[in-house]
Amino acid sequence: MITTIKPATLKFLKDIAKNNNRDWFNAHKDNYLAAQQNMCDFIDQLIAEMNKHDELESVSGKRSLYRIYNDVRFSKDKSPYKARFAFSLQRSSKFRRGGYYFCLKPGSSYLGCGFFAPNPADLNRIRTDIEYNYEVWNKLLKSKNINQIFGGLTGDKVSTVPRGFDIHHPAIELLRHKQFILRHNFSDAEVIAPGFLKEVNKCYKAVRPYFDYMSEVLSTNANGELLSSS
Repeated sequence: MITTIKPATLKFLKDIAKNNNRDWFNAHKDNYLAAQQNMCDFIDQLIAEMNKHDELESVSGKRSLYRIYNDVRFSKDKSPYKARFAFSLQRSSKFRRGGYYFCLKPGSSYLGCGFFAPNPADLNRIRTDIEYNYEVWNKLLKSKNINQIFGGLTGDKVSTVPRGFDIHHPAIELLRHKQFILRHNFSDAEVIAPGFLKEVNKCYKAVRPYFDYMSEVLSTNANGELLSSS
């Protein structure tokens, strides 16, 4: 039986957005625990489906689901809870690059795939590959599955030009990226639909050509030589 995201889980998130305080949360703790378990069950089954076409390091929904509690120490928003459920899934081994993310939030649910915070060495390696192989990048990002499901590459960019790269390069907009993310949004009706888990899995599966290419790039140097596994 396919696990679905229950309407009650979405309702809990709507309710806590309106009543974001500890007294309300403690009085409705059972609702939270039921919604949390629903999400863990959903992630558990999603992991099982994804392991049919990928290899994940993530082993359970419980470990993958982010905490609902807000860290207010350095935040202007002092709300004690996050009115969303979110999780990330990690691929297995350093030679399978890229990550999966999902956010369930009434009116703003989405999934993201890609590279959210590349370290300086990886970022430079990605940009170097774009510099020399931008036609491959254009073909990959405009491929049918990726273009139809994700539309285009998103993520933060530098406002000017990355150091060491040419402002007149034909792929300058790609070179400006600091993040390399593919995103797909969902309506509330889609989220609670019976086939939603299959739809999420379909989106994650569609990103594999992009991940496979990036994994090859990030496991080799600019000369195409395999990097050490140590």
